[in-house]
Amino acid sequence: MDSVIYTRIPECPADLLEEVANYPVSDLHEALGPVEGRMQLMGPRMRPIAPGQRIVGQAVTSYNFPGDNLMIHAALNVAGRGHVLVLVNGGGSHGALWGDVAANFAKQKGIAGIVVDGPARDTGALREIGSLTWSTSISSSHPEKRGPGAVNVPVVCDGVRVDPGDVIVADDDGVLAIPLRSLERAVKGARERNEKEMGLRRKLQDGASLFELLQMGRNVEAAGVKVRDAVWTDA
Repeated sequence: MDSVIYTRIPECPADLLEEVANYPVSDLHEALGPVEGRMQLMGPRMRPIAPGQRIVGQAVTSYNFPGDNLMIHAALNVAGRGHVLVLVNGGGSHGALWGDVAANFAKQKGIAGIVVDGPARDTGALREIGSLTWSTSISSSHPEKRGPGAVNVPVVCDGVRVDPGDVIVADDDGVLAIPLRSLERAVKGARERNEKEMGLRRKLQDGASLFELLQMGRNVEAAGVKVRDAVWTDA
């Protein structure tokens, strides 16, 4: 692929984007199922620079040559209010992809958040600005601005394929990239899961046993685990 900048991303139904904001990453991850849910969940090294942050928005992607961040500026230029910048350089630790000057401009534009597979820097300033940023590393390493690179093409971010327009959801537990084709299913599943868990919490408050409510006895039996009403030294 040649270096290229695409200026638009696919549109997402506004009602789904609004509802997905009601659910945590964990519920949406579970709702996607055991295969896609794992495929679309970024690894545990992708962490927010400050606790208590949460973002939801469509991805504007930026692929950067290792040690270079020219294309993050191109992505920031075409991104709009409510978008999430997904910035990648293959996960390398050289050449900070995100810092305070870009973060200030992003805030002015109404960018919802930033996900960086690579280094961010100026983290104290990012916290002060309120830049909602997740990254796989932190480094002051100087970035060049020469390219090559691309904007709004499919990228791999911390092991997860992210297409332009995918819905990014991030909180203290991690970052999930939901393909547009799966968004309705994810929202429906998260809604049902949320309702079920609310019911469980009410029953627990009334004194019920979590082990019994979840029918864990069946799982214990299926796993072939023996239950002995004794002290282990009596075995």
